[in-house]
Order: sequence, then structure tokens, then C-alpha cells
Amino acid sequence: MKQLLFILTLLILTVTAEAQTDSLNSKLVFNGDFRFRAEQDWDSRKSDGSFREDRSRLRYRVRAGATYKHKWYEAGLRLRTGNPNKQQDPQLTLGDGYAEFNTLPIGLEKAYFQGKWETFKFWVGKNTYPFLKSNELFWSDNVFPEGVAIEKKFNVSSDIVDSVSLAGGHFVVATSNESFDKDAYFQGFQISTKALNNGLILFPSIYLFKNIPNIPDGSDTFLLDYSILHVGTRVKVLNTVPLRIELDYYRNLTGYRNNDSIPDNFKDETSGYVVGLKYGALRNKGDWRASATYAWLQRYSAVDFLAQNDWARWDYSAFDSPDGRLTNLKGIELAISHNIDKKLSLTMKYYVVEQLIPFGITKENGSRIRFDIDIKI
Repeated sequence: MKQLLFILTLLILTVTAEAQTDSLNSKLVFNGDFRFRAEQDWDSRKSDGSFREDRSRLRYRVRAGATYKHKWYEAGLRLRTGNPNKQQDPQLTLGDGYAEFNTLPIGLEKAYFQGKWETFKFWVGKNTYPFLKSNELFWSDNVFPEGVAIEKKFNVSSDIVDSVSLAGGHFVVATSNESFDKDAYFQGFQISTKALNNGLILFPSIYLFKNIPNIPDGSDTFLLDYSILHVGTRVKVLNTVPLRIELDYYRNLTGYRNNDSIPDNFKDETSGYVVGLKYGALRNKGDWRASATYAWLQRYSAVDFLAQNDWARWDYSAFDSPDGRLTNLKGIELAISHNIDKKLSLTMKYYVVEQLIPFGITKENGSRIRFDIDIKI
């Protein structure tokens, strides 16, 4: 930690000095945010048929970062609170593991170098997920991949098509310290098309995962490959009404019929879809946004410990891992948000979830409600 703080301090001092000597062509921007959350869980059944105790929690998250921009390139980093072994969740629970007012765990969430020339962009390092998506059911907003990403946009002179963008990348999940092909990694390729004055957005993608552990954090018993085809779309219903329909379809093209490590009843569980309805947007003071989302995701339609862990209390704690395992589910999310100010918003979310195929004698389920206060600094 001392080495990390030294490096961060040195970096900030270096870019600050350069920014002062070239203020017309460079810019150092600091940013941060704070979230406070009240949460209630109930009716959460385990795979053995027993129920988890109802749970109330008060939680919070703090993030702070800096971005240095200079002509065609930028470098950025961001710190956040959170268990360093739990990439899906930066929130901390009041009094949970940090009793007697102990210090808090803080990690480096982002550290990247990015270049951009008009319609071409690339980045290297650890940064935001570079592919277009409508929700966190395939990839969590809190998971920041490490690798190389590129994107090229083509503006189209057409009455129908507005633009076409190509994106790709190679990202290392865990290095083997051997040849690249033995790493745990994923590669993504996406074509996104905007049409009808951005009233229709279509983004087919293919994601190739290699040597991925079946259980995260070192308790794995075998490795898996995934070849996931994703077809996503957003449709604006009317130009005069801020109503949008979002559809996602996932299909894992890798066959597991000959994989003896996977139980027979899960070998064909490779598909999923998500349907969302959103009304409104959060841009200005006083804005409202409401949404309803239905998800049906089979076991291997996504890598569960890289996707969201918000919808239920299912995790790998039985294998000494704090990560969530939220595939093999069907459920709904209802959400409503309000901007009290441009930098202050309130959000309420309600979840009801049930497992598709039980791991034990019965299906797991759960209900949850959350209230968030988000403040941008």
C-alpha cells in the first residue's frame, strides 16, 4: 500500500507540473463520488431448502480519481473502497469486518493510457468495459478489465444509418506466467450501428473466454471456455416520448456435452435473454427515470462472477470466495430514480429472483429492496 501511494503521489505531482507549464493544451481533472445505501433482503432460500436470515444493511462506496488530458491522449486512474477479492462490489457495509473503527480497504480501480484521433480510439491498462451494453446482467459496471481495447467509428451519409462502430480487445483475467495462450483471458468483438436518428441501436457481439475457472479466487476444480454470441438492441418507441425498449439475447456456442466435470442437467444451459423498458433520463435537475427489467439467464450464458451480483444473495462463500454467482436465474428488477440536483440523485430498486435449476434439493430464491443516495464530487 505504501508503494502504491508513493506511485500515485509521484504521478499526480508529475502531471500537475506538466499541466502548469502547458495549460493551454493540457488539463488535469479530479473526480469522485459517494454513495450511501440502505438495503433489506428477505425470503432468501438456500439450495438445501432452509432459509437465510432476513438481512438489513447500511452500506457506502467512495471513489476518487484523476484524468490528465493532453492533445490526443489522456492518462487516468481511480481509487475505490471495497474488498479487493470482490471485484463485483465496491460497497462496504457499516460494521462488517471493520469493527472498532478500523481502517478501510481501498484499491486501484482504474489505471490506463488512452489515445484518440477523431473517429479512432484505443486504450491500454485497466479501464471501463469498452463494449456497448444496456445493463449489468452480462458484465458488471464494477468490473474493470485489464488489457488492450480499440474502437473505430464510421460516420455514414444515409437517411437511415447514422454511424457504424467496430470495437475489439484482448483482456487478461489471470496470467499464467507462461505463454499467452495459457492465460485466463477473454477477447471481445462488437459491431454497433446507430440508425433512424439514434432511434435504433443494434450491437451484435462475440465474446471468447479461455481457461476460465469454474469457481473464482483459487478454489476452482476445472477450467472452462465460453464462446458467447450476444445480440443487443435499443429501440426508442416515439421521438416525442422518452420511452425505450432494450433487448439482449445470449447464446454460448461452446458445447459441454463431453465435459465430465459439468452435471448432465447443466450441459445445455447456455442461453439467456433480457428485456428492459425504460422511461425518462437523468441529465438535469428534477429529472425522473423509471425502468422494469426481466432476465432469464441459463447457467453458462455468462461468466457469473464477472456479471452483476445485485439481484440476489447467491455467492461462492461455500468455496471461500466472496464473488456472486448470478446466472441460472429468472427474475425482475423495478427501479425509479430522481435527480434532486445535477450531482445528487435518489434511486430505489426492487428485486424478485428464482433459480432455473437447483444445485441441491430445491431452487434458491430471494427478494431485495434498496435505497441509494448518490453524490458526485
